[in-house]
Amino acid sequence: MTWKKKKIKKIGIDARFYGPIGKGLGRYTQEIADNVIKIDQASKAESGRNKYVVFLRKDNFDEFEAEAGVPPATLQSGLNKKPAAGNRPAPTVKKVLADVKWYSLAEQILMPLLIWRERLDLMHFPHFNAPVFCPVKFVVTIHDLILTKFPTARATTLGPFLYKIKNLFYKINIWLAVKRAKQIIAVSVFTKNDIVRQFKVKPDKVSVIYEGVANLAKGRDSLFAAKLDDRKTLLGYNINNPFLLYVGNAYPHKNLEGLIDVFVGLNKQHPDLRLVLVGQEDYFYKRIKDYAKQFGLREENNADPAVIFPGYVQDAELEILFKKALAYVFPSFYEGFGLPPLEAMAKGCPVVSSDKSSMPEVLGGAAIYFNPDDKQDMRDKIEQVIQDENLRKDLIKKGYEQAKKYNWWECARKTLEVYNRILRK
Repeated sequence: MTWKKKKIKKIGIDARFYGPIGKGLGRYTQEIADNVIKIDQASKAESGRNKYVVFLRKDNFDEFEAEAGVPPATLQSGLNKKPAAGNRPAPTVKKVLADVKWYSLAEQILMPLLIWRERLDLMHFPHFNAPVFCPVKFVVTIHDLILTKFPTARATTLGPFLYKIKNLFYKINIWLAVKRAKQIIAVSVFTKNDIVRQFKVKPDKVSVIYEGVANLAKGRDSLFAAKLDDRKTLLGYNINNPFLLYVGNAYPHKNLEGLIDVFVGLNKQHPDLRLVLVGQEDYFYKRIKDYAKQFGLREENNADPAVIFPGYVQDAELEILFKKALAYVFPSFYEGFGLPPLEAMAKGCPVVSSDKSSMPEVLGGAAIYFNPDDKQDMRDKIEQVIQDENLRKDLIKKGYEQAKKYNWWECARKTLEVYNRILRK
């Protein structure tokens, strides 16, 4: 009997968001690209013998190490070694420069050409911006439907007219991506239900694959590696008092103005209390700074402001902020998954969260919840955590266990299963 040699499949991953330049999407893209390839490398199954083409921008091209499938700084023990003699070689990984701006006309024209040139069997877009004329079958990850569920001109630096045009394009792009994809990955059951209801797709076309938190469940806590002096780090950001913490962007649906409204009252009752809002300096954070100034919380030349804006914070320093905060507050109106509060839990920070959208699903019984539309409720729940040390200890304990349920290794493993299932059809 002669055996027919199995055809090696070529899978493309759009990694233009890869790493810090893509913010939250960048972390997701990096973890998927790194771990899918490593899992495939470790697999002895026939279904695991794939080749990979990773599309990157100039700014992150050197961050991705094609030989190992991951940047050297994030290699994980046990799976970062070169195969010994007799073992199957690592899957072929090719980096392709795709220095194409996302959400652009060039993306619609050049990305299909780059994909076609590589003769792929399958493409994975980790965001909804799949080119309309993608020439191969593809998988798309939908993180949320914020653009359709929470549309507002305040979420852009464009004028109202251009915003309407841009938003219409986004909606068409999402609709086409959902309709044309062979399979959709949703990051929560909440997001899956949103997709099924809004786009009338069959539920079995949408696979729920949760995001991860530093592979805690597998004992590979690589979220924060360096160790710094706690006190020096806090003083470096002018934090000398007990503080509440928020980490994330300042888009309108994050409800930071509502949080500041609540903090005005909390600060009057607790004059030493501070609010630390961590996020990369941009147009939206500038707007929040201006809002805080209206209440005298962020006065010019004030050496000890009540609201502190550290800007972008490195992971090692962020760990210290998580550990030292009285609580992490997440006032968002809408989230497809909500990774920052899970990262807070993983680092021993009690979480007080909005009860909207996916948050109860993701955070479970490890958080105290409030209605973000009810500022008195938000204040009461934050006050409850501030005042009750035993409650904080209980939330920290539950938070550790909740965070362990989510790891990138499992996320990547299930994503690879989706790839292989489609390739077998």
